[in-house]
Amino acid sequence: MEPRSLGLLIVIVGLALIVIGGLVALGAFSWFGRLPGDIRIESGSTRVYIPITTMLLLSVGLSLLAAIFRRFQ
Repeated sequence: MEPRSLGLLIVIVGLALIVIGGLVALGAFSWFGRLPGDIRIESGSTRVYIPITTMLLLSVGLSLLAAIFRRFQ
């Protein structure tokens, strides 16, 4: 990969992280982790949280993103 294209990729990833961070700070992802299928068990002072549905959606999203990046390389 050329240094110029690598630098552009780093800038784009940085901007995307800033946008996502802003959305998280504003509460746009408050539903994330509270989907049907996520298991939450609370008993006394013990809490167990297993985000099955959230991780499945995250996996599908990242797989699609990786496929898009692979197509344009």
